[in-house]
Amino acid sequence: MQEFKTESKRILDLMINSIYTHKEIFLREIISNASDAIDKLCYKSLTDERVGMSRSDFKIEVDVDKDNRTVTVRDNGIGMTREELEENLGTIAQSGSLKFKSEMSKDDKENNDIDIIGQFGVGFYSAFMVADNVTVNTKAFGSDTAYKWTSCGVEGYEIEETEKTDVGTEIIMHIKDNDGEENYDEFVEPYRIRAIIRKYSDYVRYPIVMNEEKTEKAEDGTETKTVEEVTVNSMVPIWQRSKSEASDEDCAAFYKETFYDCNEPFKVIRINAEGTLSYKALLFIPGKAPMNYYTKDYQKGLTLYTSSVMIMENCEELLPEHFRFVKGVVDSDNLSLNISREMLQHDRQLRQISSAIEKRIKSELKKMLTNERDKYEQFYKEFGLQLKYGMVSDYGMHKDMLEDLIMFHASGSEKPVTLEEYVSAMPEGQEFIYYARGESIQKIDNLPQAETVKDHGYSILYMTDEVDEFVINMLGAFKEKKFKSINDPDLGLETDEEKAEKEKAAEENREMLDFVKESLDGAVESVKLSHKLKSYPVCLSAEGEVTLEMEKYFQSIPGEDEKIKAKRVLELNGDHHAFDALKAAYETDKEKARKLAKILYTEALMIADMPVENAPEFAQLVSELM
Repeated sequence: MQEFKTESKRILDLMINSIYTHKEIFLREIISNASDAIDKLCYKSLTDERVGMSRSDFKIEVDVDKDNRTVTVRDNGIGMTREELEENLGTIAQSGSLKFKSEMSKDDKENNDIDIIGQFGVGFYSAFMVADNVTVNTKAFGSDTAYKWTSCGVEGYEIEETEKTDVGTEIIMHIKDNDGEENYDEFVEPYRIRAIIRKYSDYVRYPIVMNEEKTEKAEDGTETKTVEEVTVNSMVPIWQRSKSEASDEDCAAFYKETFYDCNEPFKVIRINAEGTLSYKALLFIPGKAPMNYYTKDYQKGLTLYTSSVMIMENCEELLPEHFRFVKGVVDSDNLSLNISREMLQHDRQLRQISSAIEKRIKSELKKMLTNERDKYEQFYKEFGLQLKYGMVSDYGMHKDMLEDLIMFHASGSEKPVTLEEYVSAMPEGQEFIYYARGESIQKIDNLPQAETVKDHGYSILYMTDEVDEFVINMLGAFKEKKFKSINDPDLGLETDEEKAEKEKAAEENREMLDFVKESLDGAVESVKLSHKLKSYPVCLSAEGEVTLEMEKYFQSIPGEDEKIKAKRVLELNGDHHAFDALKAAYETDKEKARKLAKILYTEALMIADMPVENAPEFAQLVSELM
């Protein structure tokens, strides 16, 4: 028995038990090593006629023996000499693949289709996560002698000569028995091994074959069982094919099968980036939001491959949060992976890819908005809310990226409009972008504040999502046009003469307005004569940063005792007969005036769709004054 050449058994124990997150990864690592071995012999065949094999002759075999609890991975690659066994398997973290790659000339690396996956020399040891004994039978190209390497893990290994006819390597893993909560039986089930291969190694460039038992039934009822060799992997990923080889329809079919969606995607996006950081990507904008999309259970991210071997199923770093609905794959040979190949070592590479992907998604959405308006509107119904969340996240960092993608319904328009379209359609003299936040379009339309804006021929943006008001606050303006809520005390619609007249009336009625405020026992911050009411007697607005709609939102959040409230303002229509009645009562019957003030305030609450604090009192007051 020979001991491993590294300092202690603790390193191997760490690699077996800590480095890898999922035990199923072992098969990915062993197959990747087999692919590397074939790559080396394939590369050698370019200059050495003795190889006597063409690319089509290479393959990786995987056998599962359930009775004997073994999984065998066999390749017809370059094999290993005794010295290479000592160097590659006897020394932990010694990588023959990395050495081979470093010895290739620059021209070889650029001109030959050779991809070496394993560069750390630890992937092989992942076999010990699931196996209590590993045997390696190997014969190197050009050698007459084969060798057998055996190990039970941290105790060490043995190497001896063995019989092997063909060049290549065979790795036999004896799978552990179940231990407590650990279920190792799954790794001796052929269907499970096939599933792992398809998940991680589906696009390894060489055929991965398994024996499949088939039963044929004759006319007389007798059954004949045969064993057939079946290729498990696809080999050439669809994102590596040109558009002539894989149409958008083919890509959509891949999307539906891979991401378990029965709906056609809105958009297929292909990226083929070359340069200092080369990668290919195949992205999809789904045709429908998943049921759990706006929940914490939804997993965002793109599937990350390197050299066509799957590394991460949901790489969140590749997608900005505002485009989290995008699905797809990214494949790059340039990424620096950590020792387990499950995570990336350098964020810079990922940030570069993520930034490029973000810009491309934005570009494709903009094209859809411009050239396929109906499709974009369907997309917006599904994911528009996500774009709005993106506007307010990270303190508005992404608002410039997203502001021309968001849409709102508007008065006078049957379809939603972009901010660009609203501003472009503004009539001469309109100074502000008018908007109103409410539960529904109909409720916003019924607001008394909307009358004056519409009478001036100006359109109102209807904002029916809770996040909308935060979006507007974050934007502040669009194309130098400021946003103005129809609840704003000054809508900028009055002439100087009209303002002076209202201010004079307010001053004349100052004592009565103060009386109304006092009668409401602190329910409002102030009482004013309105500058925007026409046919309605009263409305409710707010002053300060917190609007009435924000107050509703904060009130809906459970668990907080001290709720954030708006500074309410009761606005009275000085031209309405209800105001005349209030004024007359104030001059002759203060108690009646107090009751009228409470009735008007409650009406304002109902119009604003705010909760009525004392409905029985309101009913009683109305009855008394009838």
